[in-house]
Amino acid sequence: MRIVPVTGPREVRPGDLAEPGTCRVPVAGPRRADWTVMTTPAVPSSHDRALLLRAVALAEECPRSASAFSVGALVADAAGEVIATGYSRETGSHDHAEEIALARLSPTDPRLATATIYSSLEPCSTRSSHPRSCTRLILDTPIPRIVFAWREPEAFVDCEGAEQLRAAGREVIELSEFADLARHPNAHLLGG
Repeated sequence: MRIVPVTGPREVRPGDLAEPGTCRVPVAGPRRADWTVMTTPAVPSSHDRALLLRAVALAEECPRSASAFSVGALVADAAGEVIATGYSRETGSHDHAEEIALARLSPTDPRLATATIYSSLEPCSTRSSHPRSCTRLILDTPIPRIVFAWREPEAFVDCEGAEQLRAAGREVIELSEFADLARHPNAHLLGG
């Protein structure tokens, strides 16, 4: 079995394993639409944990709000270099962390195709303050991996960000061992 970056059907052969090793693409026909993709559980790395902790720390920078969560996010390239950061309300009173980090990158940046977005909170799937959710903003990029610490509680909306991202073929990793740290800057919203 070879491990290859999958960029089109010409590079794929039976049994190939797509980088980073979570998507097996068996030959099912010459057209991309004919491919069948089988995913296996994603395995987080020590780099994922370290970068997620940095995103969680960014949430502590957020101006507090009585009607929104404090979230930190960052985008890292395939080598683990942070290429953009953001935290809730950093640039405007209704701006989300993922939205800010993504806005700091060119949509044509080639690093996005192998990047990972790290967020202290599950990316929102609906919001009243903006027409596009953070999940939609992520899906509008080629970013293939999302790592987050804490599932969004139902305090404001019923979030389905992780499910929508997975359904769209993105690799989603929840590292719930960091959820308590992500909850900390939001204690005032949770009765704590």
